[in-house]
Amino acid sequence: MNLARLAAEAEARGTPVRAGLIGAGKFGSMFLAQVPTIKGLAVAAIADLDPDRARRACHTVGWDEGRVAATAFLDDGAALAARDDVDVVIEATGNPRAGITHARAAIAAGKHVVMVNVEADVLAGPALAQEARAAGVVYSMAYGDQPALVSEMVDWARATGFHVTAAGKGTKYLPAYHAVTPDDVWSHYGLTAEEAAAAGMNPQMFNSFLDGTKSAIEMVAIANACGLDVPVAGLAFPPCGVDDLAHVLRPREAGGQLDRRGMVETVSSLERDGRPVFRDLRWGVYVVFEAPNDYAAACFRQYGLPTDATGRFAAMHKPFHLIGLELSISVLSAALRDEPTGQAREMRGTVAAVAKRDLKMGEILDGEGGYTVWGKAQPVAQARTALPIGLAHGVAMVRDVARGTVLSFDDVAIGNDPVADLYRGLTGT
Repeated sequence: MNLARLAAEAEARGTPVRAGLIGAGKFGSMFLAQVPTIKGLAVAAIADLDPDRARRACHTVGWDEGRVAATAFLDDGAALAARDDVDVVIEATGNPRAGITHARAAIAAGKHVVMVNVEADVLAGPALAQEARAAGVVYSMAYGDQPALVSEMVDWARATGFHVTAAGKGTKYLPAYHAVTPDDVWSHYGLTAEEAAAAGMNPQMFNSFLDGTKSAIEMVAIANACGLDVPVAGLAFPPCGVDDLAHVLRPREAGGQLDRRGMVETVSSLERDGRPVFRDLRWGVYVVFEAPNDYAAACFRQYGLPTDATGRFAAMHKPFHLIGLELSISVLSAALRDEPTGQAREMRGTVAAVAKRDLKMGEILDGEGGYTVWGKAQPVAQARTALPIGLAHGVAMVRDVARGTVLSFDDVAIGNDPVADLYRGLTGT
């Protein structure tokens, strides 16, 4: 409630929060668009594999020449993390290996880290958070993206004394989407390949949103941050509108569709026959919570909170998330309050790589959103030997596997891999 005031005071002192951005894609560009209107926040440096692209992004979002000239542009994220004029490092590359490397470089240099890169967080978030605490800096989820927004809602529910039953987000989902590849992704978005290319849209990235992988990554990130459980069978993606959240997302014993209380789940904006769900939550987030006593349940009804038929379970939702437009909340919170906007605490879940088609020995996996695998949310206890989607890129199959198989470490040639070793250490593999 006081971030704007704290930031304005920092501006008045002549000590604005100085951010360094690694990765000038869509998320990063949306953040950059807001910076000129936020008192007490400056971007000192931007790192991108293509610094000229980063400069163009600044011009595209409306930066004037003076602001662009005052910003350093680099092609090395680790070098950005070491700069003396950076207080908070924003990791927005989307590459899990790069994200872990950049976060560790920033922590070693005494910088706060805002991890937009959820792919990196589900591989090593608890370890990075512990390293940050030991170094006296903050490791944080990125506000504006669903995991941080859901973490905030879960914290609100618990801090007000309610029992969290379920938490998650909405998306567009049908079971057939698990097999979609970058070749046929655009038809599901109502675009031609030419229209998508003209807009600079990456087919593999957008396919990850569609084939269930991104939802799995985000739900596991929420589970790891909030101490919630991942469904044993993976996300069910039940069709559900905002009016039915408290009815659908309660335990089966109470008439709902969850295995038990305290779960993550993604709801679909499509019925299984393809019809749109009434008042869907495609772009939003939610939390379902249970009254701890009869008095609180009566208050739900008296004050108009939407509940299930019993009146015991209630839901709150936010119908949108604005990703990079809201990212400054995390940057300012880390620098001015030493507080993360959500943080991985333990490895409760993982995202296992599942074969999209029959795979042959010698084939090279192409990772998230690609042609070979999709990511399935799993409890760590049931999937310790599963190959995580973040490591299923650029590695060769060492034997044939059938479509639908959850890949294991034994199915691929990992070799000497520090990131794999870090993940194995966290999951007890």
